Amino acid sequence: MAVDGNWKITMSTPMGDRDAGLTLASSGGTLTGKQSAEGNETEIFDGSVNGNDVAWKVKITNPMPLTLAFTGKVNGDAIEGEMGIGPMGSFPFKGSRA
Repeated sequence: MAVDGNWKITMSTPMGDRDAGLTLASSGGTLTGKQSAEGNETEIFDGSVNGNDVAWKVKITNPMPLTLAFTGKVNGDAIEGEMGIGPMGSFPFKGSRA
């Protein structure tokens, strides 16, 4: 699938840009993988893929406990979309294959 593989993404947040690594694998409409940042790695959950559209969630603890909800689109070797941070709103992310 077009989404499978390793990605480097940059999330624009209220605390400035944050970089993360992302490994995605699709099977049917399900998206699985791991996201890593600042030495921490966690499994993604509630992942889905429909063509080039992707969505997943990840729980983080730094800088505070939060669930981040990503929705985006893969276009060749680029990925971009929005990252929802609950009551704090949504912020853009973008990235490329690693």
